[in-house]
Amino acid sequence: MSNGWIEVAERVFARRHAELDLTTGLVVGDEAALLIDTRGDHRQGAELAEAVHQITRAPLRIALTHGHFDHCFGTSAFLPAPVWAHHRCPDFLDRTASAQREHWVEHYREQGDPDTADALAASTPAPPDHLVTDAAELDLGGRAVRLHHPGLGHTDHDLVVEVPDAAVVFAGDLVEQGAPPDFENAHPQHWPAAVEALLALNPTTVVPGHGIPVTPDFVRAQHAELTLLAEVCRGRLPAARSPFPDDTTRVALGRSAQ
Repeated sequence: MSNGWIEVAERVFARRHAELDLTTGLVVGDEAALLIDTRGDHRQGAELAEAVHQITRAPLRIALTHGHFDHCFGTSAFLPAPVWAHHRCPDFLDRTASAQREHWVEHYREQGDPDTADALAASTPAPPDHLVTDAAELDLGGRAVRLHHPGLGHTDHDLVVEVPDAAVVFAGDLVEQGAPPDFENAHPQHWPAAVEALLALNPTTVVPGHGIPVTPDFVRAQHAELTLLAEVCRGRLPAARSPFPDDTTRVALGRSAQ
């Protein structure tokens, strides 16, 4: 799979990235554009900046769906653009950025990818400077974009991006296509409610943080799986009833015990 833009609605784009099957987003208005997530290191961020310039030269704003490295360590390539994130995102980055970097640098070296390891080792996440508590609205010129915190889910600071005039929602890692959800920093007993809040926005297209854009039916099916897992985490069902692989279930159970 090669990197490339998909126009999911008029002037609303998803960009697919071979690395980690990541999906970023771009929403273009008459006066400004909003980029959703910035990739995993300064080099990848610079590559994404060049790709954005293929679509638009409008002044750019950034929205970060959450603080995992692959979604936000490329932000420095876009400064001094303003950066929106949930208000708990800066603290998460302060606490975890070094550990994330160390873990993934080691991963890339073990995978025989020293270039990516070196780029990540030299990358520091730029702190967001526009913080959202529950919701915010951005005017891109003739197009409003809304940022929502749907509650605890993949992290405690997930932010989804709604494009109301196109009925598109960028879900970050609250929705995963092509792989099981990641529970490393998750709140598995609350995650289903966050997905319900996302579906309440009535999208026709949902862009996940990884994988291809999906329909609401896909999201509803994943919501049902997350709901089943939440019952396992509450002790109401045995672990064997989990719809996810054993290692994923173990991580979720560990998180629910905290």
